[in-house]
Amino acid sequence: MSTVITSTSDEQLLKNVQLLGTQIGRTPLHRISRLFNKPGVTIYAKKEWQQLAGSVKARAGYAIFKAAIENGSLTQQKALLDATSGNTGIAYATIGHRLQVPVTLCLPENASPERKEILQSLGADIIFTSRFEGTDGAQQVAKELADKSPDKYFYADQYKNDNNWKAHYNSTALEIFDALPGITHFIAGLGTTGTFTGTVRRLKALNPAIHCTSLQPDNPLHGLEGWKHLETAIVPGIYDSSLADDSLEVGTEEAWEMIKAAYHYENLLLSPSSAANLVGALRVAEKLDQGIVVTILPDNADKYKDIIKNLL
Repeated sequence: MSTVITSTSDEQLLKNVQLLGTQIGRTPLHRISRLFNKPGVTIYAKKEWQQLAGSVKARAGYAIFKAAIENGSLTQQKALLDATSGNTGIAYATIGHRLQVPVTLCLPENASPERKEILQSLGADIIFTSRFEGTDGAQQVAKELADKSPDKYFYADQYKNDNNWKAHYNSTALEIFDALPGITHFIAGLGTTGTFTGTVRRLKALNPAIHCTSLQPDNPLHGLEGWKHLETAIVPGIYDSSLADDSLEVGTEEAWEMIKAAYHYENLLLSPSSAANLVGALRVAEKLDQGIVVTILPDNADKYKDIIKNLL
């Protein structure tokens, strides 16, 4: 059962945020064995919902929170502010709730009902932004708010904050490589780009031969919440385009079909973005004669019950 940590000093707050780190990362790998079976080629998917706050964004959210507390930018009297499509916001709100640090989030109004309910239950102050402008519009609102009230907010700016990608450089990549030192391919979608940038940067340092594929939606008006169509969106400041060996596009309909297949064959209830990552991994694996392919499952279907109910 989760508990709220009560802190009475900056020193205690730092100790408490360090304590929360024990609940971040170390997520299991799931071998895809029924949906894909080809001699010499294996696919593994990292189940990122099995950590604090229920998604891959716990890693970046925690790293950003921790660094800000350590350097004095964030206290119990100053709110963490950021734009989010949902999962990073849930990570922020979960950590803020535990530490009694206020959190203000700019969230597109078309975020899933489950995400809104979770954020509200955790006590986050939510500012709803245009559904038509997505996270780009939410970023603009957050920046304007931060510029207007710098004493009230610590603007986390996950799209430009190096602690986003460093979280994956220091944890995700090492967990994968330690478990699967023979990894040959890594595949992940682009949103804030932190997962891909940090994981690939470290994997390439460990073994430059690992082939890394980035994934994007196949059009701007997609249904892959959290992903960006970089040709038409604001490119995150932390993104390093030189890291990808190649890039593939995934359609929303493909992801929805994969949600059904992953459930029936692998007993995995996936979110659209997780299913899209799995689509990309299968595409890469199908072209190989030998290899170990790894992808990320950012979250499960808990926050997409309406979509899942209509698909399964």
